[in-house]
Amino acid sequence: MCCKKLQVLRVLPLDAHEDADELVSEVGLTAISEGCRDLRSILYFCQRMTNAAVISMSHNCPELKVFRLCIMGRHRPDHVTGEPMDEGFGAIVRNCSKLTRLSTSGHLTDRAFEYIGNYGSSLRTLSVAFAGDSDLALQHILQGCSKLEKLEIRDCPFGDAGLLSGMHHFYNMRFVWMSGCSLTLQGCQEVARQLPRMVVELINSQPEIEKTDGVDILYMYRSLEGPREDVPPFVKIL
Repeated sequence: MCCKKLQVLRVLPLDAHEDADELVSEVGLTAISEGCRDLRSILYFCQRMTNAAVISMSHNCPELKVFRLCIMGRHRPDHVTGEPMDEGFGAIVRNCSKLTRLSTSGHLTDRAFEYIGNYGSSLRTLSVAFAGDSDLALQHILQGCSKLEKLEIRDCPFGDAGLLSGMHHFYNMRFVWMSGCSLTLQGCQEVARQLPRMVVELINSQPEIEKTDGVDILYMYRSLEGPREDVPPFVKIL
């Protein structure tokens, strides 16, 4: 009601646990989008959200460059309709043409990533967690977001096929981070073989448990200097 010229807003949780009793919801996001139409950047933690509220923000704040929505809890759908949050995030990338940074959350299917691949042509940074149905989602991102520089993926069902679909683009990126996905050692080795100027690191977050084929964390980046020399024992460079 009062901050009509607000351009940057960060709403952080008092308690970051999934089951925290926070009071922030889609009601607040709708109020912000209706009253602060000059908004350029928002980081918004909440306990529940609706597609309607996100769609409203996409129409009311078309100048958004950063949209980071964190619905606390895994795979949470639109709490009114029970539908995935696909249409909300689709509206953000479709209507906010200057968007350069996007963080997704909630229940998202491959459809959401089809929207991101088709309309996220300006995206440079993308963060994804607990989302998608298959490798097709990652393929949409890597084949559609031509300006993407930083990609962070956590706990998604993406494997070698999705990773290898981005071979044409990895040299243009700053880094790729994938943890808790379905990658294999063979898939990561193939990336390292085909792209020798990429540093491909495999990180074991539980050093006491030796990994055989599965990959815990993949961290991949381009470097003029080549691989780093200060590698701890739980990091393997391919």
